[in-house]
Amino acid sequence: MKPLKMFFVTLTTLFSLVTAEVVSASSIATDSHSFANVQDVRTTNLSIDLTVDFTRKQLSGFVEHDLEWLNPKATRFIVDTRALVVEQVKAMRKDGTWADVSYVLGITDAIKGQPLTMQLTPASTKVRIYYHTTAGTTGLQWLSVAQTTEKKQPFLFSQSQAIHARSWIPLQDSPAVRITYQAHIRTPKDLLAVMSADNSQNTARDGDYYFSMPQRVPTYLIALAVGDLHFKEMSQQTGVYAEKAWLDKAVYEFADTQKMIDVASKLYGEYHWGRYDLLILPSSFPFGGMENPRLSFITPTVITGDRSLVSLIAHELAHSWSGNLITNASWNDLWVNEGFTNFVENRLMREVYGNERADMEANLSYHELLRDMKGLAPADTALKVDLTGRDPDDAFSLVPYVKGQLFLSWLESKFGKVRFDEFMASYFGKHQFQSMDTEVFLKFLSEQLVNKYPGVVDPQQIEQWVYKPGIPVDAVISQSDAFVKVEQQLQLWLKQEQPLRRLNTSKWTVHEWLHFINQLPRDLTLEQLSELDEVFMFSGSRNAEIFVAWARLTIPVNYPPIFTPLRKFLMEVGRTKFVVPLYKELKANPEKSGWASAIYREARAGYHPLTQSQIDKFLF
Repeated sequence: MKPLKMFFVTLTTLFSLVTAEVVSASSIATDSHSFANVQDVRTTNLSIDLTVDFTRKQLSGFVEHDLEWLNPKATRFIVDTRALVVEQVKAMRKDGTWADVSYVLGITDAIKGQPLTMQLTPASTKVRIYYHTTAGTTGLQWLSVAQTTEKKQPFLFSQSQAIHARSWIPLQDSPAVRITYQAHIRTPKDLLAVMSADNSQNTARDGDYYFSMPQRVPTYLIALAVGDLHFKEMSQQTGVYAEKAWLDKAVYEFADTQKMIDVASKLYGEYHWGRYDLLILPSSFPFGGMENPRLSFITPTVITGDRSLVSLIAHELAHSWSGNLITNASWNDLWVNEGFTNFVENRLMREVYGNERADMEANLSYHELLRDMKGLAPADTALKVDLTGRDPDDAFSLVPYVKGQLFLSWLESKFGKVRFDEFMASYFGKHQFQSMDTEVFLKFLSEQLVNKYPGVVDPQQIEQWVYKPGIPVDAVISQSDAFVKVEQQLQLWLKQEQPLRRLNTSKWTVHEWLHFINQLPRDLTLEQLSELDEVFMFSGSRNAEIFVAWARLTIPVNYPPIFTPLRKFLMEVGRTKFVVPLYKELKANPEKSGWASAIYREARAGYHPLTQSQIDKFLF
């Protein structure tokens, strides 16, 4: 590890840098969640050189920025940082040598971190920042040997979305900035490093790895993982990286990935990223998946053995068009990523698995949205939101995902599937590798559909969908004949016309079981719950979706058999979608609030920082 070098700036320089920050930050900022002066100078390429130290739980090294100066009079280059120790900054001279650069780390903002301001001129086209990460880094999770699946080697993975890339790389951390990057990563020799880039050079496990991402991506899509990883191919274009315990299971579970790529390419245009591989992470991964280009990060909680939860793969793959190819310009426009992705996901599921399954999944998502919206402020139920002064992680409710999908489904119902497919393909083709805000999209929508086919929709209806709270009354809600039959079976039991064991459930899918649990009355007696559990074994379900739905039903009534498996689940799984609502249910139960706090104190170290921050807000 490089020793820490203290770099001193004169009081005059320090004062000028800080003063400039105060005077002109508002005129420079294009993203309220970034300090970067992107109107003056932008990074076009990053060269990352880092050493992974599991003993110190630290990344150390440098990042080199290739700069494009947009303002010839600018004298500063500002990047975002959070909880980083900056050791030194150097700029390349015309003769290829490197010279020290004056710099200052600004005052810490609770949401944005610290601006790193460097004194430069447009003559500087390359800058190196030497640094190391700290325990306060929010974009990395370091797992001990005991916290991994196989308990043989430690594990490291990054999670950069929304503004956590700045906590492990000093950079212009805004989705409006797109870059190419290369990386040199050094690790212990018995571990493998992978990134959201071309991994093909790293065929030997030697602790010395090189990566290249030739397509321009937003900074939140820079991703790194290091562990006892192994690879197995699914098709010529797809494969799985995982610990050995998950490898064969994942290859079986996600065998239809190539079919999804082929369908998406036919509908929406070329897949621009070369390979599409999956990385199966330890169960502490806070999300279902993360759409890092070329290498989606995936939770093991969707590996069920029956391919019932592969819509998550369809979702992460769909991001290869909506999100990665066209990216929300700011986090106020998150629906531009996620609403489109949910729409494309459902379309892929429809093409690969049929309408019945796609309708069930869309219906479940809609009702989950309704539950989610009950806890949101009205302003946060609009598609376009204002997150100024707020953590952009607050935008990640189901609203941009499911309401965004409903908006696009409504448009499809108005203009017809053929026209809307053509519109979507045109949208992805004409705006590829660009940032997109709501207003630019609405302009494109008007030009390509609304004005072309007058009288089909009223512009005021579109404005209501995008800018107003709630769900418009004419939303197109997917209906499921299978769910109608589930409800009929449920009523037979509730009316005591049929015992549970006689219900026609033998061919039910996970989606039908979820609907069944969600439709159960909230006032069932302990005897009724026990009967359900005896027949259907919900408390012992290995499907996380079913187990969590059952637990949320039974926690409020103190159903005794749920608490032993619930404790085990909370100790082993860190997916935010599951553990946050479970802790909230426990917190709301006076008899279990203390029990929940005790479990959380024990389990907290195994959760990702993003999960910790959410639970900390209400449990302590």
